[in-house]
Amino acid sequence: MSASPAGGATAKGLRRRAEMLDAAERLLSASGGAQLTLRAVAQEAGVRLGHLQHYFPTRPDLLTALLDRVLATSLARITDRTGPSDEGTDPDAVVSGVLADHDDPSLVRLFTEVWALAAHDDDAAAVRSFYTHYTGHVADTIRHHVPELDEAGARARAEVFVMLVEGASLFRSGIAGNRTPGTDAVLRGALLGLLTGRGAT
Repeated sequence: MSASPAGGATAKGLRRRAEMLDAAERLLSASGGAQLTLRAVAQEAGVRLGHLQHYFPTRPDLLTALLDRVLATSLARITDRTGPSDEGTDPDAVVSGVLADHDDPSLVRLFTEVWALAAHDDDAAAVRSFYTHYTGHVADTIRHHVPELDEAGARARAEVFVMLVEGASLFRSGIAGNRTPGTDAVLRGALLGLLTGRGAT
């Protein structure tokens, strides 16, 4: 087996780690954060608890790794649709991409559970770290399109962008309401304004 540059982990070890995170994601989406214990994840993954703890010694370690992967996957989907941020992204494609995620019920359930985790002190730090990286990526995109904005201004717009996208998922998915062409048009306009500065304050 060849060694991986990531901490010397082998390809087999990285695969096993990914399988355990797959199990944690399934459990979080299906049963909620309260059921996301190390023992439950080990059972879902079909491994011994001690084996899981070799990779994730504590629940916060597991949760941080899981949220990091969820974020990386989300950003990769956006990049696949729009191209790398350093090449300049099409704002319409970015907005279409993030709104398209609302069509995936499993993703909406997953993020709903992520928000619920933030209400618990033990989990709040991992969730805050997740959204810090998420808004940072959006802020970089905004600075590309609105270079005159300072870092604080771009960050503020990025946070509002994320707030709108995340909250909208509850309505557009049917959990808290239903999407309509009118509200979708207003939402798209607001998100585009935040990304490009056009029509935004």
